[in-house]
Amino acid sequence: MKLSSHPFWSVGFRPFFTLAILAGMTLPMLWAMIYAGVIPAPAHTFSIVQWHAHEMFFGFGWAVLGGFLLTATRNWVQVRGYHGRALMFLVAAWLFERVGMWYEGTWPSLLFYVSNNLFLGSIVAALLWTLIRNRKTDSYRDNFFFLLILPAFLLAKNLMLSADHFQAGASMAVGLFRVAFLVMLERTLCHFMKGAFQVEILRNAPLDMAIKLLALLLVFADLLPAQVTGVIALLLAVLLAGRLVYWKPQLAMRRLDIGIMYLGYLAIVAQLAIESFRLATDSVWLASMSIHVFTFGAMGLIIPAMLVRISKGHTGRKVTFDAIDKLALYLMMLAFVFRIFAPQIYPASYTVWISLSASCWFACFALLGWRYIPMLMQPRVDGREH
Repeated sequence: MKLSSHPFWSVGFRPFFTLAILAGMTLPMLWAMIYAGVIPAPAHTFSIVQWHAHEMFFGFGWAVLGGFLLTATRNWVQVRGYHGRALMFLVAAWLFERVGMWYEGTWPSLLFYVSNNLFLGSIVAALLWTLIRNRKTDSYRDNFFFLLILPAFLLAKNLMLSADHFQAGASMAVGLFRVAFLVMLERTLCHFMKGAFQVEILRNAPLDMAIKLLALLLVFADLLPAQVTGVIALLLAVLLAGRLVYWKPQLAMRRLDIGIMYLGYLAIVAQLAIESFRLATDSVWLASMSIHVFTFGAMGLIIPAMLVRISKGHTGRKVTFDAIDKLALYLMMLAFVFRIFAPQIYPASYTVWISLSASCWFACFALLGWRYIPMLMQPRVDGREH
């Protein structure tokens, strides 16, 4: 069997969820050890905070988003999807970027620029080509949101590593991932709730579109007056919270695998409310809390559940969450407590809380890696090719 024909390279989620699991284990722990002074920070022309933010969004985050979109887009437009050598190239480009981000200070600027844009530029181009070329068979009319946000990730990525525009890049990255999560949650939670509880949740086209348009507007929050951004963020938080009432959260919370998705949704609401308050009061100290409520709440809670569900479902297995899967989710909930709440109660142990939250990430993704990386490397159990 050719290497490119191995089941691991048959669908996008297989290699990229593997990378996401490995990144989820290592990147937070590296940051915690650097922050605590256990290991020295690598030599960079940008700050170590910029490295940390970039790697969590464009290393870990895009391994997840890339795997999800490479898999989902083929279903949306009914095509085979990228596989084999195309996936091998994208994985190599992702790894090249991680090495470049660590050794940037010793690399020629041109080499670093290539390493830092090759993966994202390639995968964005591939995804756009899939959506545009097959638009006539596209199952979702609102996929135009992806046509808008995918190229913007490249801008956010480069702004994030700029000495003068880091905050703008970070704000844009949060906004872009927020749009992606809102589209994904809107599409999936209705199916999960119907499958688990045989109930329909509210789908109101004007409301759903208003939510996505406001979220898209917040991608460019740094270009708007602070007061305007604060009002938009608050309005979006109110609309999301109001819609959630009609999404039957009292039922969803009976099942951890679905309830944690709702908690991630609530984290998006909370982050928007915090951001609105921060802008209204000019509370600088809330900036870190705002971004970490999103990364630990929305990303940290939703992503592990999504990895389990997709890894099982798309390898032909029944989607159930056993005790080990649930333990992984509880660990991420504990990480959220350590990173968001504990420092507010006892700020003197801030470094300890960072280390504990990173340890929870490591433990969660180590469990997922132990369970799912072997699964991702094996053929489907139902005999289907991909």
